[in-house]
Amino acid sequence: MKRLATLLIVLGLTGCGGGSMDDLQTFVAETGRDMQGKIEPLPQVKVYEPFTYNAFDLPDPFKPRKLSTGGGGGMQPDLNRPKEPLEAYSLETLKMVGMLSRQGVIHAVIKTPDNTIYHVRKGNYVGQNFGIITQIRDGEVSLREIVQDSAGDWSDRISALLLQE
Repeated sequence: MKRLATLLIVLGLTGCGGGSMDDLQTFVAETGRDMQGKIEPLPQVKVYEPFTYNAFDLPDPFKPRKLSTGGGGGMQPDLNRPKEPLEAYSLETLKMVGMLSRQGVIHAVIKTPDNTIYHVRKGNYVGQNFGIITQIRDGEVSLREIVQDSAGDWSDRISALLLQE
């Protein structure tokens, strides 16, 4: 039985090895003839040119600017006066929540982001842009702010706080 199995395996392997592979070799040769690799030449290497930074006298754009007192124009804020409590907050974060009159003087009630209530009147300073209250009327506090532009010149800007209901 072992001999018969061995004989069958030998005959089977003999049958696999005989044929010619001329058609396969011809196909591979013809197909590969037109397939030449096309490699583009490497780009020209640019010569490194060092850059010398010469702008040491210009202001650093990544540091906050300090307010200058010697800018152009006649209008300038008083930087030496004591700051009022509401000047620590930006105008956008403050809310006018009411009005009252004390001894004939109209006061506005201002609420800060930390829920502190302040009473202000005409002439008080509010906001971080040197805003002075110019008028308090029904539902509105009018302010004149003094802002500095990029050239260092000071100009005034009219703003208002509206009553929040």
